Amino acid sequence: MNRPSFRPDPGRRTLATIGAAVLVASVTLYLALPIVALFFRTTPDLFLSSLMDAEVKSALFLSLSTSLISLAIVILVGTPFAYVHSRTTYPGKIVVDTLIDLPLVLPPAVAGFALLVLYGRVGLLGRYLNLFGITLAFTTIAVIMAQIFVASPFYLRQAKSLFEQLDPAYEQTARTLGASPFRIFATITIPLTAGGLLSGAVMTFGRALGEFGATIMFAGNLPGVTQTMPLAVYGAMQGNFTIGITISILLVIISFAIMIAVRFFAKTGVGHA
Repeated sequence: MNRPSFRPDPGRRTLATIGAAVLVASVTLYLALPIVALFFRTTPDLFLSSLMDAEVKSALFLSLSTSLISLAIVILVGTPFAYVHSRTTYPGKIVVDTLIDLPLVLPPAVAGFALLVLYGRVGLLGRYLNLFGITLAFTTIAVIMAQIFVASPFYLRQAKSLFEQLDPAYEQTARTLGASPFRIFATITIPLTAGGLLSGAVMTFGRALGEFGATIMFAGNLPGVTQTMPLAVYGAMQGNFTIGITISILLVIISFAIMIAVRFFAKTGVGHA
């Protein structure tokens, strides 16, 4: 008995194609149009002239410098931490995992307020630091602390996952040949996971650069001291709108470059075994 052959209805296929195209176009336009609108609110000459504004240069320098310092601290402390955490079992490990992920879902304003409650001049620790003349809140150091708090999970999660997925046979072989733990970590573990670590580092830098809520709560919005680019955009809304447009476009360009870098490292797989 011959089974009837089912051929797709051309009309239904066309309708499905149109529906898919409308869906993709709708989502893409919804995400892209606000970004594109920024570029239509200025001109190349106005944008370039605004880059010379002292407020723009100050916010750009402060954002880049603090984000780079935050990234360096996260890498130097977070890499060995993630390795030890991924390779050892200890009581309360699941709690540590939860705390690592918590800043990803915690509202930034709450994170900044929590930092202020702990490190502010009358905070739980800040009051004792104040006795020694150490002030953290509303300083450039507070900007770095806020950036580290909200951005570090992007690197820690990535590094922890990479170390867990790495075949331990590579390290075991080196260990049998007499290599020290530090040499194994530096010459085998890190090179084999370098691509993923770079991707996590780039995402961490981008998150630190765009931090707003925790920074304004814990560090304030002091020009030249704590006013990063996102905070400068907020300030420009109440004053020079052109400056806000210029800084916003700068952040869009930097963010776009960061996403390209992340995709490049993910695609090329640099450093993966």
